[in-house]
Amino acid sequence: MKDFQVKKMFENIAFSYDLQNSVLSLGRDIHWRRVLSKSTHLGRGGRILDLATGTCEVAMDICRRHPRARVVGVDFSPGMLAIGRKKVESGGLQARILLLLGDGRRLPLRDASFDCVTMAFGIRNIENRRSVLDEMHRVLKENGRLLIMEFDYPEPSFLKRLYSLYFHHVLPPLGNWLSRTDYAYTYLVESIRGFPSEEGFRNEIAEAGFERVESRSLTFGIAKIYSATKKSV
Repeated sequence: MKDFQVKKMFENIAFSYDLQNSVLSLGRDIHWRRVLSKSTHLGRGGRILDLATGTCEVAMDICRRHPRARVVGVDFSPGMLAIGRKKVESGGLQARILLLLGDGRRLPLRDASFDCVTMAFGIRNIENRRSVLDEMHRVLKENGRLLIMEFDYPEPSFLKRLYSLYFHHVLPPLGNWLSRTDYAYTYLVESIRGFPSEEGFRNEIAEAGFERVESRSLTFGIAKIYSATKKSV
């Protein structure tokens, strides 16, 4: 799916995006975001960039966990950001979360200005992953931390077979119904199927100039967190 089609899709499903995530992940998305926020290793403070921030669930969780943290959230969907902005205001976090409309491949941000960059379930939606990784590398400070969370298939073979049945035959029609589209969750399945293997994506991160590249499986491997550090010069 082309970039403009992906953007249009997120505009169309923004109204029920959070509900869809919770229902279709059986509530595990909440746990995954908490693990991602904890993995920032920021102590009490720091400056964080949250790419593909969407409705700001990750950005808000980071702020709740790290009382002195400041987050810049960037997303290419005005509809998703509009919902996120309302949630940020409702949570009284306007002074700590700045939301920007932007493209992860061309960030309007200064070099070496963030302690950590996070991205949850967004990088598979971008045609040129390397350009995003390069921008993440550019805006991170030396020894800054990179955290990318993405979907995958579970690792145990028997679970993989069961999950494949759900993922290919139950999730698309149910997700499409919840999102009132006939393609959003069909696309989700296709985008995960087309994403690199765990080892392949770790290699892509390393090729973009990161070191100490690792991956962690969540819920039997249904989600994975890739972590890395920007090399010091």
